Amino acid sequence: MPKTTIQTLRDKKSRGEKMTFLTGYDYPFAILEQKAGIDVILVGDSMGMVVLGYDSTLPVTMDIMIPHVKAVRLGAPDAYLVGDMPYMSYQVSIPEAIRNGGRFMAECGCDAVKLEGGREQAATIRAMTDATIPVMAHIGLTPQAVAQLGGFKAQGRDIKTAQKIIDDALILEESGACSILMEGIPSEIAEIITRRVSVPTFGIGAGPHCDGQVLVIHDMIGMFDRYTPKFVKKYAEIGKLIIEALEEYKKDVQAGSFPAREHCYAMPEEVANELKKLYS
Repeated sequence: MPKTTIQTLRDKKSRGEKMTFLTGYDYPFAILEQKAGIDVILVGDSMGMVVLGYDSTLPVTMDIMIPHVKAVRLGAPDAYLVGDMPYMSYQVSIPEAIRNGGRFMAECGCDAVKLEGGREQAATIRAMTDATIPVMAHIGLTPQAVAQLGGFKAQGRDIKTAQKIIDDALILEESGACSILMEGIPSEIAEIITRRVSVPTFGIGAGPHCDGQVLVIHDMIGMFDRYTPKFVKKYAEIGKLIIEALEEYKKDVQAGSFPAREHCYAMPEEVANELKKLYS
């Protein structure tokens, strides 16, 4: 398929064409997502929870992220690839944010990076954009701020916080954000933001009115069962299929039915006979 660029996404928004967006963390899944024609792939710090087993995204570092982003780029060269800026990779200082964002672009071949936060990140987004690093803004439920939020809770459910999220979106667009990801907010807020901003919007738990939808790949195919958010639709139960395959493999090995003859390498009969004589 042709390479998806920010202009591709803008054109789809202008035509009212919905966009598809999934997380991906490795080469095999990236290949599958590209074959399925997914528009945007995010190598998310959600990897900390669904791949590495952490209780939050906070332990994920740049050193953890970089190899995974490189692998996804190799598997999906045509998708719009977003590298997720991990905790404390951009909050410490603007120069640090530019340095780390630049690594995603130069070392991994990203099309953009994503960072969490509202108006407090406006100066950082402006500086990164000026440094030729496209930034996807992430507002609403921001997992890196889970300690401040008191858990993974939906945001914007009263008029004051709803207005703040809308204002934040407008401020971040003005600061140069090339797109906006909205997580865990009422659909009414997402609809207003999508209508008012010119950049593509993506929602995860933000209702149907966004320009595109996002899901964590492990959630939507049933490979992560520790916690399933309200907004997740499971399109498959791959985890159950894998368990069934593993159990069948165990039975075959224990019964001696695997490996069978068709799984073994053969040698010429005369060589086999000679070998048996030598070691009988």
